[in-house]
Amino acid sequence: MIAAAHTWHATVLTIFPEMFPGPLGHSLAGKALDAGLWALETVDIRDHTEDKHRTVDDTPFGGGVGMVMRADVADRALAAIDDRPGPVIYLSPRGRVLDQTRVRNLADGPGVKLLCGRFEGLDQRVIDARGLEEVSLGDFILSGGEPAAIALIDACVRLLPGVIGDADALAEESFALGSDAGLLEYPHYTRPAMWQGYAVPEVLLSGHHQKIKLWRREQAEQATRERRPDLWRRHAETRN
Repeated sequence: MIAAAHTWHATVLTIFPEMFPGPLGHSLAGKALDAGLWALETVDIRDHTEDKHRTVDDTPFGGGVGMVMRADVADRALAAIDDRPGPVIYLSPRGRVLDQTRVRNLADGPGVKLLCGRFEGLDQRVIDARGLEEVSLGDFILSGGEPAAIALIDACVRLLPGVIGDADALAEESFALGSDAGLLEYPHYTRPAMWQGYAVPEVLLSGHHQKIKLWRREQAEQATRERRPDLWRRHAETRN
């Protein structure tokens, strides 16, 4: 069943549909799912096989270790969700690394269709034939695309209207758009004011909002320079 047009819709192609909603059924994402702010649909790729063993993979041409997801099976599964909203994304370590800008673009759209890779990968021909967008979470390898799909969906869902009570909180997060675009977030503190000999910075107790704002900006810049010089260079370029 397809959700109403105004509901952000996530469709996941996987050989392990039982992995969903998983963490997406809890906390903010779970509450938003129950409230109908977004919808989740899983499609079992094995339902689109044509043999009694429900085979989705085969040995690679040219030899080598591992197995490869078949183009014909993947294409039939993708064809079955052609009418679902949003772009098709193949989760793969070969893809472009996901960033907050792409997450925001996806959250602003009608939804997303995610193909979870497994084995050594997907037959390149279906990627080429369908022009699939390949997306990675980073320079590391997972056992499959399902954990990456969960992370991508969670990143999008929290940006949907009504999911987070204080929408202004999103503006101050790491990678948020705006005047501090690309900076990592400043450090946070709460009660008690003294803990195991560590004190909360005095400026945060001062009640002087302008000084607090300046301190937070300085802390964000320092963290970005030290931890993510690539982001700092990009941020510096946007200011010039």
